[in-house]
Amino acid sequence: MAEKMGRLSAMLEPFYRGAITPFPSPDSHYRGRAEYKIFHDEEGAHYAMRHLDKKRFVLLEECPMVAEPIARRMWRLMELVNDDATLSKKLFGVEFLSATTDEVLVTMLYHRKLDEAWEARARTLQEKIGAKIIGRSRKQKEVLDGEFVTEALEVAGRRWLYRHYEQSFTQPNPFVNAKMIAWAMTQAHRHGRGDLCELYAGAGNFTIPLSSLFEKVIATEISKRSIQAAKENCALNGVENITFVRMSSEEFTEALEGKRAFTRLKNVDLGSYDIGTVLVDPPRAGLDEGTRRLVARFDTILYISCNPETLVRDLQELTRTHRVMDAALFDQFAYTPHMEAGVVLVKSEE
Repeated sequence: MAEKMGRLSAMLEPFYRGAITPFPSPDSHYRGRAEYKIFHDEEGAHYAMRHLDKKRFVLLEECPMVAEPIARRMWRLMELVNDDATLSKKLFGVEFLSATTDEVLVTMLYHRKLDEAWEARARTLQEKIGAKIIGRSRKQKEVLDGEFVTEALEVAGRRWLYRHYEQSFTQPNPFVNAKMIAWAMTQAHRHGRGDLCELYAGAGNFTIPLSSLFEKVIATEISKRSIQAAKENCALNGVENITFVRMSSEEFTEALEGKRAFTRLKNVDLGSYDIGTVLVDPPRAGLDEGTRRLVARFDTILYISCNPETLVRDLQELTRTHRVMDAALFDQFAYTPHMEAGVVLVKSEE
């Protein structure tokens, strides 16, 4: 963590020399999702991960970084798979998605068609391990008893609920995620202005808690599944002041600038929003030129970054009009070089 703090401090130094708040991960059992290859030999099936040289696989005997709900089930699952030829036949991968509520969703990946015999054995398997199971093969998806887990995060004195769907994006470390949301809420309370706009909103991870600090919120996301989950999550939390729009950040930029009309916005009065605060949590590529130009229009920018290198690139442009007021390091991936960062920028006085 100290090495990461030093590295991020050096990267942000041209733009910010204040304190960077560190948010460390637990030492173990912190990863809420995991994906494994399945390696078969004469002794049976094994969890495996690709070696750093990309040429070999390493068979796993333990995996202490996965969250407790996964750890309690993954080894029992493999024992049962190895005792059942129907479940083990041509199984090549297993994916786990968990929640702090102890719910777990297991996706089993196969190189064969799944039949009624597989479904019967899989139903018995999910009863024995206490998890929902989905089977996937080429052009086939078999959902037995649901395709999401319900997460519950304690943030700012309230319990927030989220449906996390299979193979949709979720924050990998729920403990650091709760700290990220709390940090964003603190910064929004301190520096937020007007209505909130969020780009790359996903299933509402930040949007829903932050909505409690604003009168109106508009949020965009390109994934149809994520938009569906976001609306369901609003209902779970009794939130009614968010409008979710299925658009890319580039499309939303064109809409706000009046360059293009979109049918998806026919029931949305963009002119009724007095957007003063924008939150962005972009992919590793960071912000495109048009989106940088768009967010620079607003008084306050909350920037959550999974790639500090593209964050630094974007700050070179954004600090022409804004100044960095605070920064944080989120250690979602302990024991790796990867780090995530947050900065809040406020428009400079002319």
